[in-house]
Amino acid sequence: MIPFNAPPVVGTEIDYMQAAISSGKLCGDGGFTHRCQQWMEQRFTSPKVLLTPSCTASLEMAAMLLDIKPGDEVIMPSFNFVSTANAFVLRGATVVFVDVRPDTMNIDESKIEAAITERTRVIVPVHYAGVACEMDSIMALAQQYNLLVVEDAAQGMMSTYKGQALGTIGHIGCFSFHETKNYTAGGEGGAILVNDPTLVDRAEVIREKGTNRSQFFRGQVDKYTWRDIGSSYLMSDLQAAYLWGQLEAADRINQRRLSLWKQYYDSLLPLVKAGRIALPSIPAACVHNAHMFYIKLRDIEDRTAFIDSLKAAGIMSVFHYIPLHTCPAGEQFGRFAGEDRYTSQESARLVRLPLFYTLSDADQYRVINSVLGFFA
Repeated sequence: MIPFNAPPVVGTEIDYMQAAISSGKLCGDGGFTHRCQQWMEQRFTSPKVLLTPSCTASLEMAAMLLDIKPGDEVIMPSFNFVSTANAFVLRGATVVFVDVRPDTMNIDESKIEAAITERTRVIVPVHYAGVACEMDSIMALAQQYNLLVVEDAAQGMMSTYKGQALGTIGHIGCFSFHETKNYTAGGEGGAILVNDPTLVDRAEVIREKGTNRSQFFRGQVDKYTWRDIGSSYLMSDLQAAYLWGQLEAADRINQRRLSLWKQYYDSLLPLVKAGRIALPSIPAACVHNAHMFYIKLRDIEDRTAFIDSLKAAGIMSVFHYIPLHTCPAGEQFGRFAGEDRYTSQESARLVRLPLFYTLSDADQYRVINSVLGFFA
């Protein structure tokens, strides 16, 4: 069976993990944590990057950091992972879902303004498949209505919008290092990018269980105390050591994934011209990171037959999110603003093909031939 995903392994991770073990410091904010954070701060030009146990933790930190309270409203797409909504629901907010664009599956920036009310506090653009949302329009709306922007860039590390790294455009950005992402911290992990310098000090406190422990270790205070709300949002240095191996090879991993993505696109383009499928669209302002390769079939029945056909050929392909507004919790904690013109329809058509760093050319050709064979 060709799996849908395999975690990236570059070969140096075990050596770095052994070095972390030998250092005698395995908890958070060790040497490898600082290396990873500094690498991302310099590479992506963010004032402060803090490693976290997961992107879920980063999103929860963001909701705390922005003082989200009961009665607040947060705008995001419904075609989305549950963690994005949960982070704000846990603070008592109501999630307001808006429709997606069918070309990118990102939030439709033209539908956001109509969803804004006097209770709206935050807009959460989700960069689906590592392709940027229309951030100029979103940031302009945020400025006009005095709103905050939290970029869910879980899938977007190494992607850019008009030359700027995803995760660094909004007030806060969130990365994921889950094993399904382009880079992993040994299975789980995340990072929060604090792009508003006025939020940096409080972000460190929230991440350290509500204490000023980071300042204590830097010698800025003679003892640390409980200062604010917070939780244990530190990635272990053992995981950071694994991640460091990945970051050192970040460009190599990125280029391999882009090569696989392009091979899929070029090979399946004849099916588009024949009117059989739709392929991903990359807007001119965006440079993507080949996080995933998906195709869209006619409808959910066609998709089910396609997935079954590939499974019979020993290939794992999968669909993606169930729109959150159609889920029991989505109905309880949120509402859909405007018309669901594309969210449900397009999500029912979408299927993802295997794409990961160690996918061999031979296995990719096997996938491509099976896809072409299904339509033949």
